[in-house]
Amino acid sequence: MKRLLTLAFLLTLACAVASAQTRGGQARAGGAAQDTLIRNATVLTASHGALPATDVLIRNGKIVAVGQNLKAPEGARVVDATGKFVSPGIIDPHSHSMMDGSVNECTKSVTSMANTRDILNPTAIDIYRELAGGTTAALLLHGSCNSIGGQSTTVKLKWGHPAADYPVPGAPPGIKFALGENPKRSNFNVPGLQGRYPATRMGVEETIRDAFMRARDYRADWDDYRARTARGEKNLIPPRRDLELEPLVEVLEGKRYVHSHCYRADEILMLMNLADEFGFKIRTLQHVLEGYKVASEIAKHGAMGSTFTDFWGYKLEAYDAIPYNAAIMTRHGIVTTVNSDSDERARRLNIEAAKTMRYGGLTEEEALRLVTLNPAIQLGIDNRTGSIDVGKDADIVVWSAHPLSVYSHPELTFVDGELLFDRQADIARRPALEAERKQLEQAEANRAPAQGGTPPRAPGAIRRAYADDDDKQDVEDNQR
Repeated sequence: MKRLLTLAFLLTLACAVASAQTRGGQARAGGAAQDTLIRNATVLTASHGALPATDVLIRNGKIVAVGQNLKAPEGARVVDATGKFVSPGIIDPHSHSMMDGSVNECTKSVTSMANTRDILNPTAIDIYRELAGGTTAALLLHGSCNSIGGQSTTVKLKWGHPAADYPVPGAPPGIKFALGENPKRSNFNVPGLQGRYPATRMGVEETIRDAFMRARDYRADWDDYRARTARGEKNLIPPRRDLELEPLVEVLEGKRYVHSHCYRADEILMLMNLADEFGFKIRTLQHVLEGYKVASEIAKHGAMGSTFTDFWGYKLEAYDAIPYNAAIMTRHGIVTTVNSDSDERARRLNIEAAKTMRYGGLTEEEALRLVTLNPAIQLGIDNRTGSIDVGKDADIVVWSAHPLSVYSHPELTFVDGELLFDRQADIARRPALEAERKQLEQAEANRAPAQGGTPPRAPGAIRRAYADDDDKQDVEDNQR
């Protein structure tokens, strides 16, 4: 009997998980995207202006035509978007979503061997909620507790898919750096625990410089080994592989992007000078709240900036932030974005972008680019997403009104042509989900002991109970 009850519970759990994985815009059928024609929308391309009364044709996950009076292929889904707006999917250039709480590896100041790709959780509910806000892709970054943190992952938010489907094929690899209060641990001193080097901004700079000196020597050792091997020398012993230094060698060779957490102008200049010293470029300065103070220097270095719009004052080094930061950096020629750094803010990045029209006077298209085309450029995936252009991936959002309006919301969200959020379908499912919730709450396994449920047992006790039950069953089988 116990075995039957256990099996029934596991089957119920499996069904619940399967149900959760199909609660996007449609039930998945092998992940195949249905051909779709979106008709008569105002199409905000993010690359070449707004196109009124325009159709967008999606086939095999790609945008194959943009124009008027397009014909739908046989069997295609047809969406009447009259009075609605279509935009590229929003891209969040600084996220910690779907990382299952494993954001920081704080035991060392240099943890470049750690990789966010190893801990992706495809069932994290924030993925679906972000799709409901029009977000279709994100840069998943290691936390900021390290001078040099772990490797980043660029993903499409493919709710209902396995984790292996999330990373964007061909996206350039990245790595997280951090400056200031977080890596020097000034806000995290715990009495009784041993402090970790570095504890000052000087120490943060020296930690990064030391790591790149070691990486440069490591590359030289391998170059020497390969050169001697090419000359035909025998019995050579290769250098010992160092997983901490290999990502930094890729940075030196321009094969891995540096995305650096920073706030103050002095530390921004420090990192760019250090990068110039070793001959590489900072790809993005993340948060960069004082970027407006050194915008000319950032533009000269060739770095890009990813900032908040009006989030500041939460710690000392964030006090000088201003809401004009994104606009000032944009006017200096810096490829600028606004990011979430928050599962909640990632659901309304369109409104974060809209604020820059009020604070700084950016145009409608410039504001939209802050969360579409510009982040695609920063992540090195603008050849496939970030704008509505023929040949690009069909990462598309259909909005009820202009996406830069506080009164708008996504109606449909497509990722690679697959409908992963459908607002009307979501609303229609809610009564059934509420009934399912109540049914599960009434299940014996979910009731408190005072209400007739089974008292909780420690894992060891559960294992012993199963073992005892198996032994009892073996005896009964033998008796038969």
